[in-house]
Amino acid sequence: MSFTNRRRLLAGVFAGAVAAPAVARLGVAHAQSAWKPDKPITIYNPLAAGGVADVHLRFIGERLTRKWGQQVLVDIKAGAGATLAAAQMVNTKPDGYIIACMTINSLRYPHYQKANWHPLRDFSYITGLSEFTFGVVVKAGSPYKTMQDLIEAGKRQPDKLNYGTSGIGGTGHLLMIETEQATGARFTHIPYKGGAEWMPALLGGHIDFVPDGAQWAPFVENGQAHLLAMATEKRFGKYPDKPTLIESGINAVAVSPYGLVGPKDLPEPIIWAFHEAVTEAMAGPGHQPLLDKFIQEPWRKNPTEYRAFAEKYYVEVKPMLIKAGLAQS
Repeated sequence: MSFTNRRRLLAGVFAGAVAAPAVARLGVAHAQSAWKPDKPITIYNPLAAGGVADVHLRFIGERLTRKWGQQVLVDIKAGAGATLAAAQMVNTKPDGYIIACMTINSLRYPHYQKANWHPLRDFSYITGLSEFTFGVVVKAGSPYKTMQDLIEAGKRQPDKLNYGTSGIGGTGHLLMIETEQATGARFTHIPYKGGAEWMPALLGGHIDFVPDGAQWAPFVENGQAHLLAMATEKRFGKYPDKPTLIESGINAVAVSPYGLVGPKDLPEPIIWAFHEAVTEAMAGPGHQPLLDKFIQEPWRKNPTEYRAFAEKYYVEVKPMLIKAGLAQS
């Protein structure tokens, strides 16, 4: 199943996800969510320090600190294809004092790597945060001016050009696997822990291009990087002159949201207290400008909606991973 078809399918998941029982549960949750921490809280970040997720989590952490009067710290747990942070929840006490940011890769990883955790059994889903917007970029001055230039180079000299992403099996890697399968071009994948690592690698000439989330946006704005194409369903408003991969003949759209999870059996009052506090922080001043810098939008999902998304995506993504050669049937 292509990224495009998955995106359209997932867009419909929530039409039935917040049915009457969920709405009723939401009302009960508001009555229960009087939990308030009485000591510092730690949020594990699965991506590199200084990246988009890190900046976003620290913004939210600062707002929660103000609200609750307890320090909310962000601790880097990068590695294992951006799944290490959520994986730490397996051995974490369900008391609300340690939670994690989970990328969508945690819903893919167990399909192609042995893991001592299961994304549907071992996590409590708290709230959605945002979704990375993907595009393909090169360093300014690159000989590749269009996506077609890049594809032709990947055909003429297979595996010569290197690209960086946030990890094996991540959205950027899968995007390129689909691109290679669709075009016959071949490139060499260099995995990093996040945009704070692959962006300097691109600007330093260590890799030839990046097909990943828009940590590249400020560098496109200042002229240090050049955007070849967007991995969105239609042309992106900020870059109306840039084609999509679909327009370039590659039927792929990137899907890469992230949110907060806790250990299994996290009590409902704690789950909903976090959700409501984060929702308040995301509605406050400064939040949307931060996301705008990296051309992202809020990915607002309450606990019920977030779990519904996870359950659906975990099943639907496996055929695509099999097609990509990362998982077995």
